[in-house]
Amino acid sequence: MGASLGLIQWTEGTTGADLVTHAQRLEALGYEELWLPEVFGREPLATCGYLLAKTNKINISAGIANVYVRDADCAAQARNCLSELSGVSHPVLIEPRGHSWSKPVPKMRSYLDRIREAPIESPKAAHSAPIIVAGHGKGLVKVARDHADGSFLFLQPVEAIHMAREILGPDKELHAAVRCVLDPDPVSARDLARRACAFYISLPAYQARWGELGYDDSDWADGGSDRLIDAICAWGDAQGLKQKLAQFEEAGATHIVLYPCNPDEAYRPDSAVSKDWHWSLLEAMAPAHA
Repeated sequence: MGASLGLIQWTEGTTGADLVTHAQRLEALGYEELWLPEVFGREPLATCGYLLAKTNKINISAGIANVYVRDADCAAQARNCLSELSGVSHPVLIEPRGHSWSKPVPKMRSYLDRIREAPIESPKAAHSAPIIVAGHGKGLVKVARDHADGSFLFLQPVEAIHMAREILGPDKELHAAVRCVLDPDPVSARDLARRACAFYISLPAYQARWGELGYDDSDWADGGSDRLIDAICAWGDAQGLKQKLAQFEEAGATHIVLYPCNPDEAYRPDSAVSKDWHWSLLEAMAPAHA
């Protein structure tokens, strides 16, 4: 696989000491990047700084840092010292925190403009950390093309990767986060994928995006059709997973971000969080073992 391989992993179920051990283990396995989500748990940029100080070469990135709850000057200051991922969100994730949701394209465009203009009085970093825009619609991909270093697509089928690459052109980064199930049995693999993806499948923004790609109401009814599950999730043994992920790379992804579905996780349909580290999958997919 020519694309770099990373992991997006919630840290809320891991102690600080174990988190360091896990990041170092991931680094030893040859993974290039660890993405830390932001909702109601650990503050991601502080956690990034903590892990960067405890590792040698793995990239530690905030993914997805929420532009509705973090102002652009704060992000600009963080960008000067950390690799930062800036993304949009969903009303269900920001309104409980007292913030108002607005249309994502103008919000993201103005946010990125302010990051470029924000005053930074501390010593400037030798190289600016990349800004990657998390957003699935064509409008946000165009913002990424014009104002950032690349796009981050989450839980999207291969057709969306094709479309994003056409918009971005050949030179921008394109990160594809794919839910993965280490199980070659189609029945049990899809069952786990449905449980792990239930929260996302219920979100109108995801449904609207999948609808633009030819899916319909039947695909997100009753937990998700086989067609949708197979499009947004990779399942199989290690070789099968690698073959499916290769399709995302062939479609234009420069970075593949694993988002494991863990059979030991107690998934809830009202929560996006996956707290447990799925080491059997991470070991099987490790670049160092390729």
